[in-house]
Amino acid sequence: MMRTIEILLVIIILTGAFIISSFFAVLPSPRQVSPTNLQRLALTTLQTLDVDHDLSDTVFKLSNDSEWNDLKVALSASLPPNIVYNLTVYEVQTGNTQLYKIANTISNAESLGVSTSAASYLVASSNVTFNFTPEKIGERGYGGTLYIMNCSDAYGWWITGYAPRNLAEDLYNLLSPYFQATIMVQNTSQLEMILNGAKISSSPYENIANAVVINTCGEAVPIPSGYIATQDDWDAKYCYFVGQKVREYNWTWASIVGYPFYYVSNTDNKDLKTQDNGWGIFGMRKVLDAGQPGINAFLEGLDGWPSYVYDSAGRTAELGTRPLSSGTIESCNYYGIYPSYYQTSSRALSESALKQLYDLNVATYIFDSYNGYVPGAVYKNINSGVFLALGLTRTPDIRLTALALLSYYRPRLYRSTYTTAGTSRLVVLQLGQMGGI
Repeated sequence: MMRTIEILLVIIILTGAFIISSFFAVLPSPRQVSPTNLQRLALTTLQTLDVDHDLSDTVFKLSNDSEWNDLKVALSASLPPNIVYNLTVYEVQTGNTQLYKIANTISNAESLGVSTSAASYLVASSNVTFNFTPEKIGERGYGGTLYIMNCSDAYGWWITGYAPRNLAEDLYNLLSPYFQATIMVQNTSQLEMILNGAKISSSPYENIANAVVINTCGEAVPIPSGYIATQDDWDAKYCYFVGQKVREYNWTWASIVGYPFYYVSNTDNKDLKTQDNGWGIFGMRKVLDAGQPGINAFLEGLDGWPSYVYDSAGRTAELGTRPLSSGTIESCNYYGIYPSYYQTSSRALSESALKQLYDLNVATYIFDSYNGYVPGAVYKNINSGVFLALGLTRTPDIRLTALALLSYYRPRLYRSTYTTAGTSRLVVLQLGQMGGI
């Protein structure tokens, strides 16, 4: 009984102490416990006002323009009712004068109080443009010529929805700023000329050695008439010959989609124009009609094999949808070229087979290796010659071809410098809070 009474007394004493202390305690106001971050609020407000460039347009208007009244309404609607503001716009100047000159100011109170915070926001006039000058590949003494297949006498395959001519024009627009000479190969006769070391243009910058050659025909490769039906396995031996030339001239040969060297095409040759590729396209023939001997023959020539060896083994895999590599994403941001992040690969090459059989090492991954196969990469032979293979499913995205070449050669971009006089305004939004603490 005594213990129970003791417990009750303890409870009464503790409860009384709590009530008395609570009565005399001074609790902080909610504003002190969780104060408004005025600086963050100011910056967020400025960014919100400029989502559709309305703020950027208004700050360049004359001070008596009606859009300033619209800005006041927008500010009042964006801020809590107990927040007062002062928005000041400064013109950014250059030269020996003062750096900032007040252009206009608006406010909803005579005083912002003792404690204020501010945020600044730099906007540019809509007539300001920012450009860059790309470094030309070859300026540092290596390569500099880009050949783009635009053969009028050859068809393409697995470039669904496009003709080689359309792809050639798009590639020209994307890549010509980065090369000293960009030359269209207009037919298979001109292709034969460069294969044999002869120039095809009057450009003083054309250089056969160390050039880049892009085949816009997809899985088909244009073939000059002089190499058609001249010997057994003539189509595979032509692919071997092209590989030899890539090695001899240290070319970078680019295949933009699908199986490289799967077909040969010439629509004017009397022996080939009556043949079709099995899908009703005449003037095109599958290399040896079995397996993948075309790409293997090309790689034999690229690796410097003393003679052509028949090999129809397939060394590809279907990988499905794969993401771009981190290096390619970095190049996207640097060069401002943005293809889809995910691409479908059904013709990925075996990385180990290319290395063991043909001495090809990956110089630049466009897509990371997956289960030993690479959807797209730039391969470099240990001695001479470079091979870009994008083993993707149709339709081709030539932005990937451009990115792959730029990622490999890494031409620099020289940013243009502009004066900001009269074209830039600094907006400062200062906020205060009404009411006691």
